[in-house]
Amino acid sequence: MINPTEQLSKLSLNGFEALFRAAQISLDSTERLVKLNFELSKQSLEENVKLTRELSSLKTPQDALTRLNKLATQNLEQAVANSRSVYDIVSETQAELGKIAESNFNELNKSVISNIDLLSKNAPAGSETAVNALKSGIAAGAAAINSMTKAAQQVAEFADSSVKAANSATVDAVKIAAKRSSAA
Repeated sequence: MINPTEQLSKLSLNGFEALFRAAQISLDSTERLVKLNFELSKQSLEENVKLTRELSSLKTPQDALTRLNKLATQNLEQAVANSRSVYDIVSETQAELGKIAESNFNELNKSVISNIDLLSKNAPAGSETAVNALKSGIAAGAAAINSMTKAAQQVAEFADSSVKAANSATVDAVKIAAKRSSAA
Protein backbone atom coordinates (compact mmCIF):
# COMPACT_ATOMS: atom_id res chain seq x y z
CA MET A 1 0.00 0.00 0.00
CA ILE A 2 1.16 3.48 -0.79
CA ASN A 3 1.84 5.79 2.11
CA PRO A 4 1.32 9.29 0.67
CA THR A 5 2.76 11.00 3.73
CA GLU A 6 5.96 9.00 3.48
CA GLN A 7 6.24 9.61 -0.28
CA LEU A 8 5.63 13.35 0.12
CA SER A 9 8.10 13.53 3.00
CA LYS A 10 10.76 11.78 0.91
CA LEU A 11 10.17 14.09 -2.07
CA SER A 12 10.29 17.15 0.19
CA LEU A 13 13.50 15.99 1.81
CA ASN A 14 15.11 15.38 -1.59
CA GLY A 15 13.97 18.83 -2.71
CA PHE A 16 15.45 20.51 0.35
CA GLU A 17 18.72 18.63 -0.07
CA ALA A 18 18.89 19.76 -3.69
CA LEU A 19 18.20 23.36 -2.67
CA PHE A 20 20.93 23.22 -0.04
CA ARG A 21 23.41 21.77 -2.55
CA ALA A 22 22.49 24.48 -5.06
CA ALA A 23 22.91 27.16 -2.39
CA GLN A 24 26.31 25.73 -1.43
CA ILE A 25 27.44 25.66 -5.05
CA SER A 26 26.27 29.25 -5.52
CA LEU A 27 28.08 30.40 -2.38
CA ASP A 28 31.25 28.57 -3.37
CA SER A 29 31.28 30.15 -6.82
CA THR A 30 30.53 33.57 -5.33
CA GLU A 31 33.46 33.08 -2.97
CA ARG A 32 35.71 32.15 -5.90
CA LEU A 33 34.60 35.26 -7.82
CA VAL A 34 35.20 37.52 -4.81
CA LYS A 35 38.68 36.01 -4.27
CA LEU A 36 39.46 36.48 -7.96
CA ASN A 37 38.35 40.13 -7.83
CA PHE A 38 40.36 40.71 -4.67
CA GLU A 39 43.49 39.20 -6.21
CA LEU A 40 43.01 41.23 -9.39
CA SER A 41 42.59 44.44 -7.41
CA LYS A 42 45.69 43.70 -5.37
CA GLN A 43 47.66 42.84 -8.52
CA SER A 44 46.46 46.01 -10.25
CA LEU A 45 47.57 48.19 -7.34
CA GLU A 46 51.00 46.58 -7.30
CA GLU A 47 51.37 47.02 -11.06
CA ASN A 48 50.34 50.68 -10.88
CA VAL A 49 52.98 51.38 -8.23
CA LYS A 50 55.59 49.60 -10.34
CA LEU A 51 54.52 51.48 -13.47
CA THR A 52 54.68 54.85 -11.74
CA ARG A 53 58.23 54.12 -10.63
CA GLU A 54 59.23 52.97 -14.12
CA LEU A 55 57.69 55.96 -15.88
CA SER A 56 59.36 58.41 -13.52
CA SER A 57 62.75 56.92 -14.34
CA LEU A 58 62.40 57.04 -18.15
CA LYS A 59 64.53 59.61 -19.95
CA THR A 60 62.89 60.12 -23.36
CA PRO A 61 59.33 60.31 -24.67
CA GLN A 62 60.14 57.41 -27.01
CA ASP A 63 61.01 55.22 -24.01
CA ALA A 64 57.72 56.20 -22.36
CA LEU A 65 55.76 55.44 -25.54
CA THR A 66 57.43 52.05 -25.92
CA ARG A 67 56.72 51.21 -22.29
CA LEU A 68 53.07 52.33 -22.55
CA ASN A 69 52.55 50.20 -25.70
CA LYS A 70 54.00 47.19 -23.92
CA LEU A 71 51.81 47.95 -20.90
CA ALA A 72 48.67 48.21 -23.07
CA THR A 73 49.43 44.81 -24.58
CA GLN A 74 49.99 43.27 -21.16
CA ASN A 75 46.80 44.81 -19.81
CA LEU A 76 44.71 43.48 -22.67
CA GLU A 77 46.25 40.01 -22.31
CA GLN A 78 45.52 40.16 -18.58
CA ALA A 79 41.93 41.27 -19.21
CA VAL A 80 41.40 38.31 -21.56
CA ALA A 81 42.90 35.94 -18.98
CA ASN A 82 40.70 37.43 -16.26
CA SER A 83 37.57 37.12 -18.37
CA ARG A 84 38.51 33.51 -19.07
CA SER A 85 38.80 32.87 -15.32
CA VAL A 86 35.38 34.41 -14.68
CA TYR A 87 33.91 32.42 -17.57
CA ASP A 88 35.39 29.20 -16.18
CA ILE A 89 33.89 29.81 -12.74
CA VAL A 90 30.46 30.62 -14.17
CA SER A 91 30.60 27.67 -16.56
CA GLU A 92 31.55 25.22 -13.81
CA THR A 93 28.78 26.56 -11.57
CA GLN A 94 26.23 26.21 -14.34
CA ALA A 95 27.31 22.63 -15.02
CA GLU A 96 27.07 21.67 -11.35
CA LEU A 97 23.63 23.24 -10.98
CA GLY A 98 22.53 21.48 -14.16
CA LYS A 99 23.61 18.15 -12.70
CA ILE A 100 21.56 18.80 -9.58
CA ALA A 101 18.48 19.69 -11.64
CA GLU A 102 18.90 16.61 -13.82
CA SER A 103 19.38 14.37 -10.79
CA ASN A 104 16.29 15.81 -9.13
CA PHE A 105 14.22 15.30 -12.25
CA ASN A 106 15.41 11.71 -12.57
CA GLU A 107 14.58 11.04 -8.93
CA LEU A 108 11.12 12.56 -9.29
CA ASN A 109 10.54 10.54 -12.46
CA LYS A 110 11.51 7.30 -10.68
CA SER A 111 9.20 8.14 -7.80
CA VAL A 112 6.26 8.84 -10.11
CA ILE A 113 6.82 5.61 -12.05
CA SER A 114 7.15 3.65 -8.80
CA ASN A 115 3.88 5.11 -7.54
CA ILE A 116 2.15 4.31 -10.81
CA ASP A 117 3.40 0.73 -10.57
CA LEU A 118 2.01 0.49 -7.03
CA LEU A 119 -1.31 1.98 -8.12
CA SER A 120 -1.55 -0.35 -11.10
CA LYS A 121 -1.27 -3.38 -8.80
CA ASN A 122 -4.37 -2.21 -6.95
CA ALA A 123 -6.17 -0.87 -10.00
CA PRO A 124 -9.43 -2.45 -11.10
CA ALA A 125 -9.43 -4.96 -13.92
CA GLY A 126 -9.39 -3.39 -17.38
CA SER A 127 -7.39 -0.32 -16.36
CA GLU A 128 -4.11 -1.71 -17.70
CA THR A 129 -4.48 0.29 -20.92
CA ALA A 130 -4.83 3.57 -19.04
CA VAL A 131 -1.90 2.73 -16.77
CA ASN A 132 0.28 1.79 -19.76
CA ALA A 133 -0.70 5.00 -21.55
CA LEU A 134 0.24 7.00 -18.45
CA LYS A 135 3.58 5.21 -18.20
CA SER A 136 4.24 5.77 -21.91
CA GLY A 137 3.46 9.47 -21.54
CA ILE A 138 5.82 9.82 -18.61
CA ALA A 139 8.54 7.90 -20.45
CA ALA A 140 8.08 10.09 -23.53
CA GLY A 141 8.29 13.24 -21.41
CA ALA A 142 11.44 11.98 -19.72
CA ALA A 143 12.98 11.12 -23.08
CA ALA A 144 12.14 14.59 -24.42
CA ILE A 145 13.72 16.27 -21.42
CA ASN A 146 16.76 14.01 -21.74
CA SER A 147 17.11 14.99 -25.42
CA MET A 148 16.82 18.69 -24.56
CA THR A 149 19.41 18.29 -21.82
CA LYS A 150 21.85 16.64 -24.21
CA ALA A 151 21.23 19.34 -26.82
CA ALA A 152 21.82 22.04 -24.21
CA GLN A 153 25.07 20.35 -23.17
CA GLN A 154 26.21 20.28 -26.80
CA VAL A 155 25.38 23.98 -27.18
CA ALA A 156 27.29 24.74 -23.97
CA GLU A 157 30.31 22.78 -25.20
CA PHE A 158 30.20 24.61 -28.54
CA ALA A 159 29.92 27.96 -26.77
CA ASP A 160 32.81 27.02 -24.50
CA SER A 161 35.08 26.13 -27.41
CA SER A 162 34.01 29.30 -29.25
CA VAL A 163 34.81 31.49 -26.25
CA LYS A 164 38.22 29.86 -25.86
CA ALA A 165 38.95 30.31 -29.57
CA ALA A 166 37.87 33.96 -29.42
CA ASN A 167 40.08 34.58 -26.39
CA SER A 168 43.04 32.98 -28.12
CA ALA A 169 42.43 35.00 -31.30
CA THR A 170 42.20 38.21 -29.27
CA VAL A 171 45.49 37.56 -27.51
CA ASP A 172 47.18 36.74 -30.83
CA ALA A 173 45.79 39.90 -32.46
CA VAL A 174 47.03 42.04 -29.57
CA LYS A 175 50.50 40.53 -29.79
CA ILE A 176 50.65 41.16 -33.55
CA ALA A 177 49.44 44.73 -33.12
CA ALA A 178 51.98 45.35 -30.36
CA LYS A 179 54.81 44.05 -32.53
CA ARG A 180 53.73 46.27 -35.41
CA SER A 181 53.47 49.38 -33.23
CA SER A 182 56.84 48.81 -31.61
CA ALA A 183 58.44 48.20 -35.03
CA ALA A 184 57.03 51.45 -36.40
